[in-house]
Amino acid sequence: MNIMLFHSSYGLRPAVRRAAEGMRAAGHEVWTRDLFEGRTFDTVEEGMEYKDEVGKDELLKRAVLAAAPYSERGLVYAGFSLGASIAQTLALGDDKARGLLLLHGTSDLAPNAAVDELPVQLHVAEPDPFETDDWLSAWYLQMRRAGADVEVYRYPGAGHLYTDSDLPDWDEEAAEATWRVALGFLDSLD
Repeated sequence: MNIMLFHSSYGLRPAVRRAAEGMRAAGHEVWTRDLFEGRTFDTVEEGMEYKDEVGKDELLKRAVLAAAPYSERGLVYAGFSLGASIAQTLALGDDKARGLLLLHGTSDLAPNAAVDELPVQLHVAEPDPFETDDWLSAWYLQMRRAGADVEVYRYPGAGHLYTDSDLPDWDEEAAEATWRVALGFLDSLD
């Protein structure tokens, strides 16, 4: 499977590279692009401040340019938190998208969003300060109405970015479960 993987608001950190290597070891081709042009951050707040400086449109433009050379192959879009919201936007706009893997994040859907049974898998902490229960319920219904085939996995007690072993949110058990399920999902798309 061809996967375009986007980083969180912390930037392209070692955890993203490790995730890409894990997917490659499972037989997938994976591309990661640094949407922050070399900048990494120690806190979510610093990363979000930089995201706001750059602007959502510019980040989406960078993501589209990163994915464009590979989109004809039928990409699975994937991302962590902020990167998940970017991946979602691109997947819903790419009629050749093969799947969408969301880790720790979602995004608004355009009212006219429509896909043809796009496989979508979301992994998120429970509770998650950035992905509240009400938000996730509404998001799920909107994704289903748009035509996506959605699976949601919740991890009680985990922190927001629980798959990043370099952050305080790290939860080894939840991370292992996430990657076991996520790699199975990616294998099912071949």
